[in-house]
Amino acid sequence: MHSHHIINLNSHGWLGFELSVLRRLKFHSAALAFSGEPQLGLALKRWNVRINANDPAQWAWIKSIAFIENNSETLSEADVEKLLDDTYVPRSAFSNPALSSWFNETDAWWFDNVRANAEFFESPHKRALALSLGMMTGDYVFSFNQETRELRQPLVLPDVLRRLWQTLPGPVNNQQRNQSSNREIKDFLAERQDDLLFLRLPHGNTNGDSRGARMLAWREEWVRQGRSFWNEFAKDRAGKLGAQVVTKDQYLNQIEDVLRTASHMPMWAIEAVGDGFVSTDELVECVRQVRKVDAVYSKDFSELLGVRAVIITATA
Repeated sequence: MHSHHIINLNSHGWLGFELSVLRRLKFHSAALAFSGEPQLGLALKRWNVRINANDPAQWAWIKSIAFIENNSETLSEADVEKLLDDTYVPRSAFSNPALSSWFNETDAWWFDNVRANAEFFESPHKRALALSLGMMTGDYVFSFNQETRELRQPLVLPDVLRRLWQTLPGPVNNQQRNQSSNREIKDFLAERQDDLLFLRLPHGNTNGDSRGARMLAWREEWVRQGRSFWNEFAKDRAGKLGAQVVTKDQYLNQIEDVLRTASHMPMWAIEAVGDGFVSTDELVECVRQVRKVDAVYSKDFSELLGVRAVIITATA
């Protein structure tokens, strides 16, 4: 999994930084590459911007369907009860045996049944909302470790899901046809005709053993109902931006290749996380190989997240 998503899971300060930069640009449509969590897309919808979001990860694609593509649909209380129907009743076998490696047996059955119940929603937007609630519930479970487990509220998982449902943001109707896709980044960008490309660069030195990366891995396995896809996923991603890289030059060449594919888009905002793998100057020089850089913005999140955020803007 590309670990850039780990940073922007729920940081309002991070979103504020992104929006403070984008307010300086004039655009009516935006392509979000490596879209990750949907908060930025939701905020831009409130600006009446048409959003086209894409991510190779299916968990991110589903969240984009739920909150970016969806302009009007919500889950009713009856829908939530439908999602939770008989979720603690074991069946003859797991649909997704991989859940047993993430959860205890009782919780694994619960997540397996919630995933199955989500398929009963005919509306793709309601189904995506249901799956998003399931992911949020899993994230709640994973937010505790051995040291903090005693702080976990004594709620059974259905109660956690109901509480999360009550906190879901309402749909934002920007009167636009927003779209979500699950494609390779270059294929997505080659067909886009949006005013702005917002490219969240994945980390170059990804660490698949980190806690955040594990959280994203469980989401992907839950959504895809197993883990047999990983080898094919890695094969498809090999050599492309978002896959693990060995050298700095390989990473920078991948970025340049993607930017050349997006050279027809008039505005770029390229976001990176300062993790020590490449410097801001090296990223700026990489962008300059394709287009003149307009400005470089940075914000220090080291006290909260241990990283510095950088956004490079460039116009044709």
